[in-house]
Amino acid sequence: MGALCSWQQILSRLVKKTSSLGWAQGALPSAPPLGVRGFSASHLSPSFGLLFDIDGVLVRGRNPIPGAAEAFRKLLDRSGKMAVPCVFVTNAGNCQRQERATELSRVLGIEVFANQVILAHSPLRMFPQFHDKCVLVSGQGAVDEIAKDLGFRNVVTIEDVRQAYPLLDMVDERRRPRSAVTVSVKLPALEAVVLLGEPVRWETSLQLILDVLLSAGQPTEWKTKSLYPHLPVLACNMDLLWMAEAQMPRFGHGAFLLCLETLYHKITGRQLRYEALIGKPSPVTYNFAEHLILSQAREQGWSNPVRTLYAIGDNPMADIYGANLYNRCLHRERGESPRPHSCQSILVCTGVYSNQCTAPSDPNASVTQAVFHGHRDFQFDPSLVEASHIVRDVGEALELILKKEGWRSRCDSIHDGTLPH
Repeated sequence: MGALCSWQQILSRLVKKTSSLGWAQGALPSAPPLGVRGFSASHLSPSFGLLFDIDGVLVRGRNPIPGAAEAFRKLLDRSGKMAVPCVFVTNAGNCQRQERATELSRVLGIEVFANQVILAHSPLRMFPQFHDKCVLVSGQGAVDEIAKDLGFRNVVTIEDVRQAYPLLDMVDERRRPRSAVTVSVKLPALEAVVLLGEPVRWETSLQLILDVLLSAGQPTEWKTKSLYPHLPVLACNMDLLWMAEAQMPRFGHGAFLLCLETLYHKITGRQLRYEALIGKPSPVTYNFAEHLILSQAREQGWSNPVRTLYAIGDNPMADIYGANLYNRCLHRERGESPRPHSCQSILVCTGVYSNQCTAPSDPNASVTQAVFHGHRDFQFDPSLVEASHIVRDVGEALELILKKEGWRSRCDSIHDGTLPH
């Protein structure tokens, strides 16, 4: 990956431009009074922020993880509003932010706003140089609508390519044309490829994406010598595995990327190159999470500077690696107020890591001997997959954080009415 903070130019642009590109839309409303006489918000201003993964931490597929909703009650003030800045950072990408916020509101029993949710593809808003290009978008769900919401104005889907060039999709015998085909639709030359997440039919997407890359965006004829470097490729979500309802982890978009990279190399003898890799563990995603945390603190009028970020996740190769990598970046830039001083990683045993956390009395077994599941462009450093803390679940994670921050006694005081009048 090169230098650990090699994304600095993009990170700087993120901080400067987010408010002007729609992230301030739907901003959190001002916090209502805490309802405790004699105590203003400044007396209870948190000096920390929380980054929650979703799948494997709060839910497993469509099912909430037991105890997650109860754990979040510790973060509410007397009026039922969040008393601590938090964002939900997921590598999922087959929906829009509002849809995931609505789902989280239902699962957790609190109001989650769209601008508290960061999906794998959210930072694509920060690549305006591609927004006017004709881009091929891969994923599932309403990928054209998602891409347009991110700022892309000229979107072509895998299905569009398949319909325009029906002879290209030949792996599945049942979908092959049964008679002569007359192509009546001509697509414009494609200028970039955007991979939002794993598609439904891998064989079709692998074939057509490679056709586009090998033909320089015009998959109408075979080129004996493909151009290199190929068209720009922007990929979101590098997770090899993720945790759903099944007892074993499932393939994620990282598995699809691995297939694409391997096929491209096998055909051309060259490495597939990425214009950008975003989603966890990319520092771009964590920088954006930090920006939203600080924005929430300002919106709520909390006066204490946010000094510590806590990132809670279930995947050592994504959540923990990314948080630790970002922690290194923060340490290199320490002293540049009002940036946080550190990002601590907390690994829970309710998702991808669950099968390895078999001894509740001693869950802190080292993960540094595990096979590296991270993307090939991120160098493996054993210390980056070693969590600051390993706990059973999100409830225990919050107990740990609130104790470290001395926050639990104050929140309890609000709820039991023992704060002085």
